[in-house]
Amino acid sequence: MGPELGLENKSPGIAMATDNRDRICDRPLLITGASGFLGWHLTRLASPYWSVQGTYHQHPVDQVGVTMTCLDLSDLDRVQAWLAALNPGAVIHTAALSQPNVCEHQPQQSYAINVKATCTLAEFCGQRSIPFVFTSTEQVFDGEAAPYSEGSTPRPINTYGQHKLEAEQRIQTLHPHPIICRLPLLYGPATPRAGSFLQGFFQTLAAGQPLSVFVDEFRSPAYVEDVALGLLLALREGVDLLHLGGPERISRYHFGLRIAEIFNVSPALLVPTEQRHSTMAARRPADLSTDNQRALALGYQPRDVAAGLRAVRDWSERTGPNPTLVY
Repeated sequence: MGPELGLENKSPGIAMATDNRDRICDRPLLITGASGFLGWHLTRLASPYWSVQGTYHQHPVDQVGVTMTCLDLSDLDRVQAWLAALNPGAVIHTAALSQPNVCEHQPQQSYAINVKATCTLAEFCGQRSIPFVFTSTEQVFDGEAAPYSEGSTPRPINTYGQHKLEAEQRIQTLHPHPIICRLPLLYGPATPRAGSFLQGFFQTLAAGQPLSVFVDEFRSPAYVEDVALGLLLALREGVDLLHLGGPERISRYHFGLRIAEIFNVSPALLVPTEQRHSTMAARRPADLSTDNQRALALGYQPRDVAAGLRAVRDWSERTGPNPTLVY
């Protein structure tokens, strides 16, 4: 992979995920949600190896070497017709309504995007033996029995997790060999149209304002490029279920302390808060740390939080900060 991607130190992982076996056929790789945070990074990493077709809904974005199409995935008839015309060689479905609070307030919209659209894509691919990768979430678990492996029993406690779990279950009846990747909390450099929770942290701290962060909410956060490569690895290997969490169990508060250290921000701005004392529309599982041993055995190489944050810092030094989404 070229140095312009800032991944020259990750060449073994890139080789594992993007060697010639990735190119299943000469037909395009379809990546839904290509203007989103994960989708944008994924299309960028996949495009040297595939003819990539990306979809977006409301936020057009350009990507060198990628063909972008505006498509409302809730318009199921149009989606089916468009897929038939495209005839993709593989599909990685990253598009989702992924904010738990929004899903709680808008369950019908969540169901239309997270379940119905997913089923339409899975059924199309299943009928034609097209590899189909579905990006699910750690939030299919209740947070009471971490760390979670692929063999753990899902028990979602919010609408987002419930809809993602239903999608997992239904696509297994619609596709003979779907590939389900449960993703953790993602962070990394902002894209032209999207960011992660990291950007909210930066904007608050850069303004010198105090930031309340939970000491009792634990995750296995992962750097977005590592997860994108993990998805390509899952596609190559054809696994049925994979957890792509990062290597560390860490609280939001201690994640903030790592930010303060690496970006030279005063840790005094971080205000430790308890999630159990906060009121939110969607219930938040307390501990969604995951076991990623199965993915590691396949060649998945997620970097630790400190290395991921340094990569974000280095990205900004090379490209300059995004004027609307810091870092």
